[in-house]
Amino acid sequence: MAEKSASSPPWAVASIIASMGLVAVGNGLLFAFVPVKLAAEGFAPWVAGAVITGLAVGSLGGCLLTGPLVRRVGHARVFATFAAAVNLSVLLIALETDPALWILSRAVYGFAVAGLFIVSQSWLNDACENQWRGRVIATFYMTYVLAIGVGSYILKFVDVDSQEAPLISIFFATLAIFPVGLTRLRTPPPPEAVSVAVRSVWRISPAGLVGLLAVGGLTMLVQGFAPIYAAAVGYSQGDIALLLFLMQFGMIAVQLPLGALSDRIDRRIVLILASLLVVAGAATATQMGGAALAWLILVFAVWSGATESIYAIANAHANDRADPQYYVSLSSTLLVAWSVSGIVLPALATALTDTLGPRAFMVVAMVVAAAYAAFVAWRMVRREPAPEDDQEPYQAISAQVPHTAELAPQTEEEQP
Repeated sequence: MAEKSASSPPWAVASIIASMGLVAVGNGLLFAFVPVKLAAEGFAPWVAGAVITGLAVGSLGGCLLTGPLVRRVGHARVFATFAAAVNLSVLLIALETDPALWILSRAVYGFAVAGLFIVSQSWLNDACENQWRGRVIATFYMTYVLAIGVGSYILKFVDVDSQEAPLISIFFATLAIFPVGLTRLRTPPPPEAVSVAVRSVWRISPAGLVGLLAVGGLTMLVQGFAPIYAAAVGYSQGDIALLLFLMQFGMIAVQLPLGALSDRIDRRIVLILASLLVVAGAATATQMGGAALAWLILVFAVWSGATESIYAIANAHANDRADPQYYVSLSSTLLVAWSVSGIVLPALATALTDTLGPRAFMVVAMVVAAAYAAFVAWRMVRREPAPEDDQEPYQAISAQVPHTAELAPQTEEEQP
């Protein structure tokens, strides 16, 4: 059994948060740049969709392999290695506009960024005392998500015909190495191995498992395909940058109120409400080609925020149903469900783009969200809500990044 490290003071974890904020700025810039550049070069929207799918495939690899890598060489070395992989992947983007090369590049990028996020969250979990861990993790997620928005907005000032965007992304990824490389924060002990147990998690929380299986893809659809759609229907580079920047605030405007509500009533009711908001947002978006930018931003921000809500509330609902000794295995299994969905649904939307056009991702999102709402309603008939005493306080986390306890060493009380 790994022993938990002594806690560090709150200010000491700032290096981890700062590093991942810098990574997120470059990440957000590339999210905006790739579809705009491909559209400017005359590629069909499905090509950008295939690049998004490559990113999701890489993320799944990062989620599955980060644990073994950390057990082999430790958190700090894995962080530095993944930061170098980020830079190498972006260099491939800078070489030439070749779809096959870009799919490979984004797969490597997804692998590295997922690994960076898991290592960082594991490090924070180990360093924090229980009484302030929730605030630190919430700050971590909020910083990361808002930094993605800032990176997206930088596109407004970038010449897409040059290599400015990849170089700026490399600049921020390189800067991100310094706070972690110079930190005095102690490295966590090697983590225990954790197995994925789909059947066990299904018994604990079907609504939680299916929620993560749905929301991984829903997140990739709205975050990845929104700029592809906007570029395809003729919005300007500056408009797309502003759209992606303000979409991030949907997490604050929609997720936080719904999360607070889920602490007061049966979380499954709020999951249904959030799913219906996704359906409404996607349905409205199908009718908005060429609409005023302000309306487009509003619709996508609500849609994005509702998706974030499904992710965080489904995680909370699953934890409400689980005993503490199962938290780590539960989190790992939910992570795999999130990752697999992030591959399958974007691939489906990409395949349908030739038939349905750039709105294909909206149709897929509507169907998946409606199906999940129906599933949760069925589960409400089959099972009573969790007792209020068993509910943990809601924690704002983002669907755009993996949330896992896979690398957190188990304390003596958590051992099965």
